Amino acid sequence: MSSASPSDSELTRRAQSGEPGALGLLLARHRAGMRAVALSLLGHVPDVDDALQDAALVALRRIGGVRDPAAVGPWLRMIVRNTCRMRLRAPAMVPFTGDFASKAPTPEQIVDEHALRDWVWHAIEELSPPLRTAVMLRHFSEITSYEQIAAACEVPVGTVRSRLSQARAKLAEALLATATLAHDDAAALTAASAREAVETLAAAERGAMAEVAAERWSPRFELVGGQGERGGPQRAVAGMNGDLEAGVHQRFVQAVASRDIVIWEMDLINPPDDPEHCPPSVAWLMDLREGRVRRLRLFHPMSGV
Repeated sequence: MSSASPSDSELTRRAQSGEPGALGLLLARHRAGMRAVALSLLGHVPDVDDALQDAALVALRRIGGVRDPAAVGPWLRMIVRNTCRMRLRAPAMVPFTGDFASKAPTPEQIVDEHALRDWVWHAIEELSPPLRTAVMLRHFSEITSYEQIAAACEVPVGTVRSRLSQARAKLAEALLATATLAHDDAAALTAASAREAVETLAAAERGAMAEVAAERWSPRFELVGGQGERGGPQRAVAGMNGDLEAGVHQRFVQAVASRDIVIWEMDLINPPDDPEHCPPSVAWLMDLREGRVRRLRLFHPMSGV
């Protein structure tokens, strides 16, 4: 085999076969051209980096359908162009393209269905907890706007923008640096977290939330409630029990899990005689230490921004 850099055709075929790193190398090779397209349509605004991130996710999903591997460069630039045009037509929309409309697969499902998912998640794990939380919320949950992420993380919107910008740069480096390593099964990690969420809700329903707290929460557990209230495990357990006594139940929607940051998204089901008792949904944002929950932040997306 030649010692020269692999051609676009070769990298595309390798990416289509699920080889870790091939798509990352293609994106790195064509990043300048992709960025030029975004700048020409959007100008010098923060949305340029978001558009490139969105285009990368679309490429991750669609790389298997590229019919002319030698033309992958124009194909990537076309994706960026379409992503930018979608932003110009609907700037207030969720930050993904039309491929990710409400009836389409979520970004998590897109990554989870792709052969490179463990490679992607291993790279996300390399980010610091604040950067990883921002990425997980922005691209894998229903809490996608800068304003909602800022409220959930209790930081200014400018900090969210800065964290996402840092995360993109570090993620690109990590994807290339870890492409040939063996990775944990990200799908299994998320599935295990989903099972734990369902088990936790079931335990709460049968009055065993205190036992869950003792087993799974750190002795230094800290709660930040949906209204900003703070406390320890007793307050968290009392809050859950109080909601159940009021007829409010939680229904698990999805989990997003990394090594020490976990997000559980729940629907809140209010009693028929008090349909406005609680907001319609809640997200559990959890920081783990040695496998146990150290901090739980409850966030109501619909009651925020």
